[in-house]
Amino acid sequence: MTWMTKCFDELTTAELHAIYLARVEVFVVEQKCPYPEVDMLDTQSLHIFQWGEEGIAAYCRLIPEDTCVHLGRVLVAQPYRQTGLGKTLVAHALEVCQQHFPNLPVHAQAQAYLEKFYAEFGFKAVSDVYLEDDIPHIDMIKS
Repeated sequence: MTWMTKCFDELTTAELHAIYLARVEVFVVEQKCPYPEVDMLDTQSLHIFQWGEEGIAAYCRLIPEDTCVHLGRVLVAQPYRQTGLGKTLVAHALEVCQQHFPNLPVHAQAQAYLEKFYAEFGFKAVSDVYLEDDIPHIDMIKS
């Protein structure tokens, strides 16, 4: 499977629809967090995704700022979990960061249970655990 990396204006309507379906399924339905999943940051982001047989298999977005790049909305669709695709996604996203934003640190607002997962990529915790939508999170940075 091939990774796609596109800015908002390059996404087709079918791709954008599939991305939003995947994000709502994971972040709103599975995690039971009724919040506006679609936001204006999408228009500023690089969207990284891979297709599966029935839609998006894995996805994340990179939001560039002056001082860092935010890695967010990291997801692997249910049928592809426990296959290593999450690690492949994050590794690929970090490569994209190096290509597009070579000297900027990468920030992840990670769910706390994933701290060790992100640490494998060189992320370090820079906050205590806090609640975001009643889910424990931790801020992490990769320099």
